[in-house]
Amino acid sequence: MTVLEVLQSTTAYFQKRNIDSPRLNAEHLLAHVLGRKRIDLYLEFERRLSESELTPLRELVRRRGAGEPLQHLLGTVEFCGRIFRCDKRALVPRPETEQLVELLISRFKSEIACSRVVDVGTGSGVIALTLVAEFPKAEIVGVDISEDALMLARENAERQGLADRVRFLRSNLLENVQPGFDLIVANLPYVSTEGRHNLSREVLHDPEVALFAGDRGDELVRQLIAEAPSWLRPGGILAMEIGIAQNEALMAALEEKNYRDISAEKDYSGVIRFVFARYG
Repeated sequence: MTVLEVLQSTTAYFQKRNIDSPRLNAEHLLAHVLGRKRIDLYLEFERRLSESELTPLRELVRRRGAGEPLQHLLGTVEFCGRIFRCDKRALVPRPETEQLVELLISRFKSEIACSRVVDVGTGSGVIALTLVAEFPKAEIVGVDISEDALMLARENAERQGLADRVRFLRSNLLENVQPGFDLIVANLPYVSTEGRHNLSREVLHDPEVALFAGDRGDELVRQLIAEAPSWLRPGGILAMEIGIAQNEALMAALEEKNYRDISAEKDYSGVIRFVFARYG
């Protein structure tokens, strides 16, 4: 089969299995197997593939058709223009989280530049590492309750050449870090245990500890809201990614705890997904 024929047949296979962006998935997997950039495939449509090339591709296509995330199969994910290692040890970074980082950079750039920052629920470390790359004078630490996730975050720090500029620590929320932060940023689990049936096959490949927060879904976020004032410097910022329809209750919780300058932002889909507040 030629490159074009393989792409066409794989796309059709993915369409039957309700894979989003079937042609794009096919191109990514074939480029991965061939060790090419995806754009290079368009220059090789007539090239015939050998059995040694088709065999590993078939296995990847089978796994993708069964719902395994594309990022797990490729072993990498792009986040804010950088390539990070990605596997089942941590949540696959989402475009919404990229937007959270973009909002932090655009809205608080001067404040973060020489600040002390903690990324709570750091997972694969993409938020912490993107911020430390953007703000080389900031002191940044990433914390997570999962040692597997922290191992992946440290690998990503090495991959990015940033291992000496960021620390990753095991901690249940903020308990193992010293107070005095200018920014606390968090993308914590925000799915209710009852909401499992609403998740896609791909999302269910993420670690449960990175997805589910409790019966309501906002338990960990509320706990962070309650604890954060003791770790923030006066006027410090709390920035969080939250679940669908959680904004009103969480903004009320912030008001009850005497935060100020409370605001919310929509993601690119029009869903209120981010909440920002100051304390003191």
